Amino acid sequence: MPAQESASYKGAMPFVSVTRLRVRALRYLPAFSFNALRAARQAKNAAGNLAASLLADARFAFWTRTLWSDQEAMRAFMLSGPHRRMMPRLLEWCDEASVAHWTQDSLETPPWQEVHRRMLAQGRRSKVNHPSEGQLRFEIPAPRTTKELKLK
Repeated sequence: MPAQESASYKGAMPFVSVTRLRVRALRYLPAFSFNALRAARQAKNAAGNLAASLLADARFAFWTRTLWSDQEAMRAFMLSGPHRRMMPRLLEWCDEASVAHWTQDSLETPPWQEVHRRMLAQGRRSKVNHPSEGQLRFEIPAPRTTKELKLK
């Protein structure tokens, strides 16, 4: 569902998907950034997408926050196109990775502070080949919110 249709969305409770990835070395940053922007454009244009935003955080960490009509729409996006092609490469590029999902009553995207709270309370680690100590302990610093890119 394109963003312009989200105002009239009347479906079930929206499904929120958030991720946090930390690129483990500067040499992986260009490829990660290029592919992350391609996947973000894919999300923005995916059927069932209600909102998408990215946040560049400290120490090469990046957050995504997407709102979907339902979990099936999110999974269809996740398992196709640029996103699917990028996922295996994240195992090597990243030393921290986590994901959280939930449903909510509102069509509003949750604030980054809520995203962080939910990530700590409900999130889970994603596999990486070279986990940092923070990944092993599931330590996730609160995100800085000064470099947000909203994809509407």
